[in-house]
Amino acid sequence: MLFNSFTFFIFFFVFYFLYWLILNRNLKVQNILLLIGGYVFYSWTDWRLLFYLIFVSLFNYLLGIYIGKAKSEKNKKLLVAIGLVQGIGGLVFFKYFNFFITSFNEAFTSIGIHLGWQTLQLIIPLGISFFTFRTISYILDINKGKIEATTDWVVYFTYVSYFPGLLSGPIDRAGTLIPQLEKRRSWDYNQSVNGLRQILWGLFKKIAIADNCGIFTTHIFDNFQTLPGSSLFIGSILFTIQLYADFSGYSDMAIGVSSLLGIKNTKNFEFPLFAQNIAEFWRKWHISLTSWMTEYVYTPLSITFRDYGKLGAVLAILINFVIIGMWHGANWTFIIFGFVHGCLFVPLILRGTINSRNKNKNLMKLPTWSGLFRMSLTFLLVTLSFILFKSDSISNALLFYKKIFSISLFSLPELYFLKTVLTAFVLGAAMIIVEWVQRDKEFGLQIDGIKQKHVRWLIYYTIVFVIMFFGVFENNQFIYFNF
Repeated sequence: MLFNSFTFFIFFFVFYFLYWLILNRNLKVQNILLLIGGYVFYSWTDWRLLFYLIFVSLFNYLLGIYIGKAKSEKNKKLLVAIGLVQGIGGLVFFKYFNFFITSFNEAFTSIGIHLGWQTLQLIIPLGISFFTFRTISYILDINKGKIEATTDWVVYFTYVSYFPGLLSGPIDRAGTLIPQLEKRRSWDYNQSVNGLRQILWGLFKKIAIADNCGIFTTHIFDNFQTLPGSSLFIGSILFTIQLYADFSGYSDMAIGVSSLLGIKNTKNFEFPLFAQNIAEFWRKWHISLTSWMTEYVYTPLSITFRDYGKLGAVLAILINFVIIGMWHGANWTFIIFGFVHGCLFVPLILRGTINSRNKNKNLMKLPTWSGLFRMSLTFLLVTLSFILFKSDSISNALLFYKKIFSISLFSLPELYFLKTVLTAFVLGAAMIIVEWVQRDKEFGLQIDGIKQKHVRWLIYYTIVFVIMFFGVFENNQFIYFNF
């Protein structure tokens, strides 16, 4: 069920009516409605997927209670290890089992040994990468004493299956979401209006920008061998804009829907297109994943490798980003994508500037020339790395790079779907300008500072008109549903 579908509109209209007007007096019943809503939302595509989600919820709910009650550190470590085996094991089995089998077969075939191992016909649970990370962080935080295990199974099951962020994040931590589920919620006008604004901004980015970009980028990546490097370069830029508008658009809608329910989600994007180095980019891009990996993977690794100085930090960041790459999908392209981003951190680690931040928040000030250069360079590096993200194989990615870095880069581009390309660039530029002006806000359409009501409504109507007139309403699944 897509946020940008008529089906979701009907579902949420009925859900919202029940949530606030019928069941709002009893917190337990309201949470049960959230749980049922999450299961309906999740099972809409295939009801069979629901069984694994329920199993994971029950397993980790009980495990969390036992970890909280464990008297000895030995027992705690054993229970945590069981939880990690279940979480990581389930993720590896469903997402990577066939990938490993295929890779082993190909590796041994290359040296003349035919293993003949068979892959399995697996149904990959939707959003498994997202809800698995929720359950893993839950048991790890209980073990660290950061949170207490909840004994309310409705609250915990709802935490795992909370539908606004179930399929593509944000990856909410238990310490953020569970306390909000445990206390009574009241309808708030300002929070609801802000939620509607964020949903509208997300729809604009997804339907009007990302899906227009997608028409052109799909053609470019499907036919790159017959196109000049100039067309491929334009396609790469548009894919970066598409991926950002698509994923951040989903996050805007998820957070907006959650605001309508009186619950605050984890922030997931902070205008990463304005990042001035790769470390800043990852602090602003998919924030909930970056912070999760930093706390549970990079920090423990950096402590383990601390005796090796900067070399240890480099090893930790490389391993961290290879795992981030693997998290995105079972393909060597994602693994190399992660490794490349890890390598881009190396100069920052060696110079000791990995934690430097751009503090320029003056809304009336344009970036300095040096700042603009750094932003452009970061955008270029990210754009080139996303070729790996989009390509279906390493060989195709290398051919794509070869054509970009050829003399044909300076030829006239073959621009198919010219109207679509121009629409994508113009609307993408409009998005970037708005988000630059609004870069100290939570999202681009947070315009509560505009006191004139007629000005605000003019902005709303303009965005709705752009969506209806320029938007794409077919084949518009979110990219991160694949992960």
